Amino acid sequence: MKKVLFMLSSMNIGGVEKSFLSLMTAMPKDKYDVTLLLLEKKGGFLKDIPDWIKVEESDWFKQVKPIIMQSPQKTISGYVSKKQFLKIPSFMYSYLLSEKVLKDRYIYYKNVFKAISEYKDEFDIAISYQGPTDIIDYYIANRVNANKKISWVHFDVTKHTINKKLYKKLYKKFDKVFAVSKSGKEKLIEKIPSIKDKTEVFMNIISKQLINEMAEKDINLDEDYKGKKLVTVGRLSREKGQDIAIRVLARLRKNGYEVRWYCIGEGKERTAYEQLIQEYGLKDDFILMGATPNPYPFIKRSDIYVQTSRHEGYCLTLAEARCLNKPIVTTDFTGAKEQVIDGYNGWIVKDEEELYEKTKKLLENRLQRGEFQMNLSKLEIDTSIEINKLLNIG
Repeated sequence: MKKVLFMLSSMNIGGVEKSFLSLMTAMPKDKYDVTLLLLEKKGGFLKDIPDWIKVEESDWFKQVKPIIMQSPQKTISGYVSKKQFLKIPSFMYSYLLSEKVLKDRYIYYKNVFKAISEYKDEFDIAISYQGPTDIIDYYIANRVNANKKISWVHFDVTKHTINKKLYKKLYKKFDKVFAVSKSGKEKLIEKIPSIKDKTEVFMNIISKQLINEMAEKDINLDEDYKGKKLVTVGRLSREKGQDIAIRVLARLRKNGYEVRWYCIGEGKERTAYEQLIQEYGLKDDFILMGATPNPYPFIKRSDIYVQTSRHEGYCLTLAEARCLNKPIVTTDFTGAKEQVIDGYNGWIVKDEEELYEKTKKLLENRLQRGEFQMNLSKLEIDTSIEINKLLNIG
C-alpha cells in the first residue's frame, strides 16, 4: 500500500477543497494510505472527508503564521516584547535580502523555517495541493521526506503574485507540477520556463452522475417567485466578481426585468457587497445565500447560471453547472474556453457591459436557453480517468 501525503491550508468551503474531495472519490482506498495535513484543522468541508483518510493539523503553523502574515516591524516588536533579541538580526537580514536586495523569498522562508523540524513520517508521494501557496510548497519541498513530490497549481499565476526566484528553486525539488487547465499550464510555463518538461494538465475530477444525484435534494428557492432566477456560486471576493453581478442586476431591474440573483458562497467581501446591494436597492433581489457544501440543488432550480469571475484556474463551479445542463453566461477567465463553446452551449463575455447584454438576451429568449441546454446535454462530462495520472506516479 502506497503512502501519500496531501497538504492544504484548511477545509473551508471552496473550489480547491471541493476538488480534493472529488479526487478522493477516485482514489482506490485499498491501495493508498492517505494522510491529509492541514495548516489549520477547520472548515465546512471537514465533515465530508472520507473516514479512511487520516487528518492531521500542523504543529508548527501557529509559530510561523504571525511572522508570515504581519509586517516585519510587528514581528520585531514581538521579539522585543518576548526578549528574544537574538532572533532580530537574522530575521532582519533575511527579510531585507529577500525583499529589498535580491527579491528572492526563498531566503526569507529558509530563515522562517529553520526551527521547523521535518515531518515525522516518510511517504511514497507528497503533494502540495493548494499551489501556488508559498508556505505549503516550501514545507513539502524542504520538510517532508518522499520518493516523489508534486505541486498542484489551481490558480492563474498571471493574476496571483508569485515570487519567480522562490518558485524556480522550489520547483527543482518537485518531480511533477500539475495545472488544472491547458491555459493555466501555458501561463505557468511562460512564467517559469524551466519546469516545462515536468508540467502536465490534471483536470479536476468531475462526475456528472454524482452531481445530478446531489442536485435532487429538496430545497426551497423562492418557489412562489414568478420571475427568472440567476445563480452564481463562489467565494465572496473581488476575484469572483460578485460586485459585477450586483451592478448588472441593478440595470436589469431598472429596465423592467423580473429577475432575482442568488449568490451562494461566503467570504471577506460580504460586508462590502451588502452595502452595495443596499446602495442599489436590491435587498429583495440580490440574495447572499451563504456557503453550502452542496450548491447543486440551487443551480438545478435556476434559469441561468452566471459566472462573474475576474480570474480562475479552471472554475469547478462552471463545470458543475455544465453537468446540470444550465444555460451559461461566463466571463472570459483562464480555462473558460476549455469549458464553454461561445454561442453553442453558453456565452463567454469580455466585460460588464457584455455580461449585461448577454444575460438580458438569455432572459428574453426561451429558445436560446433551450438550445444551450440541449447542446450541454450532449456533452460527456466525466474526468474520473484523470486519476490515472496520479496513480501512475512512483
